[in-house]
Amino acid sequence: MTERVTVVGGGLAGCEAALRLASAGHQVTLLEMRPVRRTEAHQTDNLGELVCTNSFKSIHPKNAHGQLKREMRALGSVLLDCADETSVPAGSALAVDRQLFSAAMTRAVVSHPRIEVAREESEALPEGPAIVATGPLTSDALSSAIQGALGNEGLAFYDAIAPIVHRDSLDESVVFAAGRFDEESDYLNCPMSESEYNIFIDALLEGDVYDGPDWDAVPYFEGCLPIEVMASRGRETLRFGPMKPIGLTDPRSGKRPHAVVQLRREDRAGQMWNLVGFQTRLRIGGQKSVFRSIPGLEQCEFLRWGSIHRNAYLNFPACLTPHGSLKDRPDLIFAGQLTGVEGYTESAASGILAGINLGRVLKGEEPVVPPPTTMLGGLFRYMRESAVDRFQPMNSNWGLVDPLEQRVRDKVRKREMLAERAQTDFREWMEASGIEGPVGGPVEAPAQAALP
Repeated sequence: MTERVTVVGGGLAGCEAALRLASAGHQVTLLEMRPVRRTEAHQTDNLGELVCTNSFKSIHPKNAHGQLKREMRALGSVLLDCADETSVPAGSALAVDRQLFSAAMTRAVVSHPRIEVAREESEALPEGPAIVATGPLTSDALSSAIQGALGNEGLAFYDAIAPIVHRDSLDESVVFAAGRFDEESDYLNCPMSESEYNIFIDALLEGDVYDGPDWDAVPYFEGCLPIEVMASRGRETLRFGPMKPIGLTDPRSGKRPHAVVQLRREDRAGQMWNLVGFQTRLRIGGQKSVFRSIPGLEQCEFLRWGSIHRNAYLNFPACLTPHGSLKDRPDLIFAGQLTGVEGYTESAASGILAGINLGRVLKGEEPVVPPPTTMLGGLFRYMRESAVDRFQPMNSNWGLVDPLEQRVRDKVRKREMLAERAQTDFREWMEASGIEGPVGGPVEAPAQAALP
C-alpha cells in the first residue's frame, strides 16, 4: 500500500518531488501558499514560476551545469521537459519563455491524477511523511517552525534580480547581435568606450539605493551579487565580470569594445530582454538614470525593474542527514534552495532526489545519494561535509566532483573525461539503487524548439 504524502512548496523542487512521488504510486497533497499569501518576488500564482532569470544555464555536457542536466534527464526531470517545450534561443544555454514555462509546469502537476494542489499556507511542519521545498522565501511562520525543529537559527543572505527592457526601445544603431567568439548571435550587446564605461561606473557608484540593513555586512551569495556591490570592489571588476568584452567585436569600429553590456532574450517573441548580470538594489529612479546611461539604452522601456529580497537557507551540515531529512525524522526531507543548493536546476534536482528518497524510506529502504564523481553527488557531498560555521549556497561546478586519477593538463579534455565518468557512474548508481528513469525519454538535450 502506498501512503499519502505531503509536499510543501510549489516551486521547481516541490513540483519535481510531487511528480516523482505520484509517478511511484503515492497520493500527494501539494501545498502552495500563493495566492493566499504573496511573496516579494513572485508575480503570478503559477507553480514553478521563475523569478530571477529565464536561463537554466549551459546544456553542454563539458559544462558542470550541462552535466547536471544529463543526470536530471536520466531521472526523468519534468522541469527539463517543460523547458524543452518552451525554450528560446540563448546560444549554448537553455533559456525559456517564463510565462509559457510556468504554465507548462502547472499543467504537468495539476493534471496528474494522484496530485491534489491545495492553495494554503503551511504554518507548521507536516506530521506525516513529507518534503519541505518552500525555497528561500519561506514564510515567517514556517521558518519559525523549522527553526524550532532544528534548534538552530540557520543562515540568511540577500538575493537580487535584474531588470528587463523592451526590444523595440533599443537603439539599433548602437546595439548589435552577437555571441562571444561568433559562436551564436542570440545575445544583444551594448558596447562601451573607456570614457563611457567610466561615466557608467561613476553613476552606478553614486546611484540611489533602497534603504535596508548594513549593505556592507549583508552575506550575499557570490554568484548573484548586485551590480553596485561588484562595482564597489574596484572600477575594473565589472570589465572582468558581466561586462567583459572578450570575444566580441563592435561592427561600427571593427574592434573590441572597452566593455559590453549583454542582453538575453526572455520570451519567444523576442520582445523582452534581460540585462545579464545586472542584479540591483537601486531604486527605480536610480535604475532609470544609471541604466539609461548605457549606450543603446538611452530610451529603453523597462518591463521589469530590478529588485532585492531576502533569501534564507538551512545549515545543512549542522542540521540535516546526508539525504536532507531531520535527524530524528527520516520521512521529513528538505529540498530545493532551502537546503543551500543555488540555482534553478540544482533546486529541481534536489527535489527529484528527495522524492526518490522519501519513497525509499516509506518502503523501508535506505536513502541513497549519487557518488561524488557525479554532479548531483558532488553537490550533496559539499552540503553534508562543509564546515558548519562557513556553509554557504553552492552552484554546480567541476570542483565539486572527485578529481581524475591521472592528471590531465588540457582543460577541455579534462572536462570531457569528468563528464564521461560522471555519466557512467550515475547510470551505474541508478542501476545499483534500483532507480528507474523516464520510459523512452531523452538523456541528451534535444535541439531547441523553433520559434513560432
